[in-house]
Amino acid sequence: MTEYTEFEGKNVDKALEKASQELNQTIDQLQYDVVSYGSSGIFGLVGVKKAKIRVRTQNGGNPATLQNEAKAQAKGLVSDAFDDEKNSETQKTVERKVQSPDINPADLDQAVKDGCDALQRFVDVISEGATIGAEHSDGRIIFKIESSNSALLIGKRGQTLEAIQYLLEKIINKKNEARIRVLVDVEGYLEARKTNLERLATKMADKAQKASKPVSIGQMNAYDRRIVHLHLKDNHAVRTQSIGDGYYRKLVIFPKKRRRSKT
Repeated sequence: MTEYTEFEGKNVDKALEKASQELNQTIDQLQYDVVSYGSSGIFGLVGVKKAKIRVRTQNGGNPATLQNEAKAQAKGLVSDAFDDEKNSETQKTVERKVQSPDINPADLDQAVKDGCDALQRFVDVISEGATIGAEHSDGRIIFKIESSNSALLIGKRGQTLEAIQYLLEKIINKKNEARIRVLVDVEGYLEARKTNLERLATKMADKAQKASKPVSIGQMNAYDRRIVHLHLKDNHAVRTQSIGDGYYRKLVIFPKKRRRSKT
């Protein structure tokens, strides 16, 4: 039976170097698969993910046997992906909302005040003349930033805004037992982002149906994935699933099998 050992590193090359040293083999001698290419995350701080490889450590075995093993694994993956009957509960459980203890209204009001103060300090470092507002409902606070330099606060693909939101949520929940959900918006960016994601989700779902094979929407954060999941949950021709580990994951849209009508 083939045995494997996994190795991690800052990138694939580093993981290979580690495997080479521990297994006492040259890199050219290693038989491996890349499990994950890793991610540098946001500013190298948030969502950092190491690269991971899987190396065959047991000697022996002929190419035909290895090929049959690979085919069997691939067949199993395809079967699981398209078997919507067995996976009918998958979409319902993906990223299920965790119920938190009831939040004390006084704690929520204090969190709004603390959050506005902290957010103002963040924003003042990046952009001058920005103003902060906030509203809350159902244990969630939405902070709204008005600024003449919104592009700088949002950043490429919203990554600066994500980093600000991540840090602000950590600051707010450090003092609270019940988790308070936090969103940070700049000049209506979140609503525009939601509209664009829903449009993309519809387009990619149509593509998956026409091609009769899964399609992927890159790496997305949890908030963006949830928008796509909810938008397509009533589309009975496809199902969605988040794949991978860490802060960013791929979202895959699978076409469901078409049932043949009995004649």
